[in-house]
Amino acid sequence: MADKQARTVDAGAAVAVDDPVKVRNVVLVGPSGSGKTTLTEALLAVSGTVTRAGSVVEGTTVCDHDPAAVRQQRSVGLSVAPVMHDGHKINLIDTPGYADFVGELRAGLRAADAALFVVSAFEGVDPATVAIWEECAAVGMPRAVIVSRLDHHRADPENEIAACQDAFGAGVLPLYLPASGPEPGLIGLITRRRYDYSQGFPPRMADPSAEDLERLTEARNELIEGIIAESEDETLMDRYLAGEEISEDTLIADLETAVARGSFHPVIPVCATTGVGLAEVLDGIVRAFPSPLEHKLPSVTTPDGAPHPALSTDPDGPLAAEVVRTAVDSYVGRVSLVRVFSGTLRPERPVHVSGHGLSERGHEDHDTDERVAHLYSPLGANLREVPYCVAGDLCALTKVGSAETGDTVSSPDHPLLMRPWPMPEPLLPVAVVARNRSDEDALARNLSRLVAGDPTLRLERNAETSQLVLWCMGEAHADVVLSRLRAGGAEVDTEPVKTSLRETFAGPAKGHGRHVKQSGGHGQYAVCDIEVEPLPRGAGFEFVDRIVGGAIPHQFIPSVEKGVRAQLQRGLVAGYPVVDVRVTLVDGKAHSVDSSDAAFQTAGALALKEAAANGRVVLLEPLDEVDVRVPDEYLGAVLGDLSSRRGRVLGTESVGGGRSVIRAEVPATELLRYTTELRSLSSGTATFTRRHTRYDPLPENLAAAHA
Repeated sequence: MADKQARTVDAGAAVAVDDPVKVRNVVLVGPSGSGKTTLTEALLAVSGTVTRAGSVVEGTTVCDHDPAAVRQQRSVGLSVAPVMHDGHKINLIDTPGYADFVGELRAGLRAADAALFVVSAFEGVDPATVAIWEECAAVGMPRAVIVSRLDHHRADPENEIAACQDAFGAGVLPLYLPASGPEPGLIGLITRRRYDYSQGFPPRMADPSAEDLERLTEARNELIEGIIAESEDETLMDRYLAGEEISEDTLIADLETAVARGSFHPVIPVCATTGVGLAEVLDGIVRAFPSPLEHKLPSVTTPDGAPHPALSTDPDGPLAAEVVRTAVDSYVGRVSLVRVFSGTLRPERPVHVSGHGLSERGHEDHDTDERVAHLYSPLGANLREVPYCVAGDLCALTKVGSAETGDTVSSPDHPLLMRPWPMPEPLLPVAVVARNRSDEDALARNLSRLVAGDPTLRLERNAETSQLVLWCMGEAHADVVLSRLRAGGAEVDTEPVKTSLRETFAGPAKGHGRHVKQSGGHGQYAVCDIEVEPLPRGAGFEFVDRIVGGAIPHQFIPSVEKGVRAQLQRGLVAGYPVVDVRVTLVDGKAHSVDSSDAAFQTAGALALKEAAANGRVVLLEPLDEVDVRVPDEYLGAVLGDLSSRRGRVLGTESVGGGRSVIRAEVPATELLRYTTELRSLSSGTATFTRRHTRYDPLPENLAAAHA
């Protein structure tokens, strides 16, 4: 396994593209198990990039090179695999399908110009995939659908195509149908030809059988009408309805235009094991998907926030690239996957690395100049050196120490900054502790590397609970993070996450603090009387001085307050900070010689303790305001679950598309594993956000466990 994750530099030849029009950046999207990685392997093999397709089960694929991916037999990180086809470089961006790794998917969408949605021919379309489809639609990203795993015994490709049409909406139509009979092949709906894969790749052209001709008639008419509806030639539909036979060249040209602008989505049945559909996928990517020249670039500013003119995909323009993924390899060091949006990146040149806007995730704002020694074209874990990387292409940089995921790479003479893409909020806390003292340094070192490369991982050092907490996207994400920590030499254990509670007074109370000691020499003398009363939630702490007649000298009044504040921070019942109280100093005594600042601090603390003993102190728990976005079919189940968590529903609102948002107040202690349980409750379709709102009294039956 160690050999599997090691990166090999200069592993084979790589091609540097001179013109962005010859580049296609395609992200593979779909649920875990749909066959994205297997499809990528097959495309690498038939294009001659690798000599033999690897196996997910055997752990020999190009893209799943991470030990965690090999162990789990599913992708856990983004990986790039370029192939050459018809003089074009196709950067296949394989992304994980599991919800915990949605951050890797978002990075893949940022790096790509088009998306291939891969769905298996027997499982239907899951709601999470539909949500990603809608996300791509919102930004106008061109999409096509691959119906994979045709060789499965339960495969029903035509039923799956219908399911895609229902799930994804208008514009989803098949370009090919699986050929009938025992021999593997496809029937082209436009060409009305059979693509015979019985002898492998590439397919042989043949005439379809009479049965296939009968099957494709209705589907072909629907496809032609869909293509013509997207045509810019307004006379085409009238001519078609009048019975004119529209030429294949016209149909294909209009099809390519419609796909490139994101209004038409072809469906191609594919079987990676038999090779069926692989040629059609490669041809479709080159001919129908847009080049980087047609992709709208992210907006840029200067590092200080000043506006900057919009960039274009120009190899001769100002350098603007973005780090879409960062990995730390035990052999090569830090490896940064970069999408070049403008200009040309060259080795042995200085660059400016700028990162802003992710400080809440532990990524402090930074601007540094570094030198790029080498450029590489990544092929999974392998790095193949290239002489340059033009606008629109992807490449990898090594040993650029300050580069983190989301950073902008530009020229030191013309520094630029791109706004980071939206990052999902990690909501599953995992408390980790080094197994022994020798692991503490390794833990700190590895954590800094992981946080630098994974914007969906947030590190929290909780001073109140003295815990080191990793906020992860879910259990699978946490498992990968812990595996990487241990692989880096840090033996760690997990422990239950502690919630920071608060204490407050339930009613008024009085306290008398007397600190008098005389043991020879200079003594200690301080006496004070206080009154304590609760304040509204969130009011904080107030100290009021009502000393009259100089009972306590003026210079010792702040000392009493200081002692009270220190005791409030230490707690009175369970060791939690005391909040929302007013302490009034009403009387006291002092000695002309033995009174001191320290003595009155002690007396103030003693007075507060006595007030707690005389009155009633209650525990407060943090309360979070939660917004749950959920499909209407799961609304009742989620509402019931929130009630079982002592939640108080504030309201629900329909947001369209068969979804509603539930707004509720829920104790933070009930939300520690909510991200996992909500996903299970809603089949992975619901999401939520949380924010602290206030502290509320902890029920007495639960408070007893903390006292």
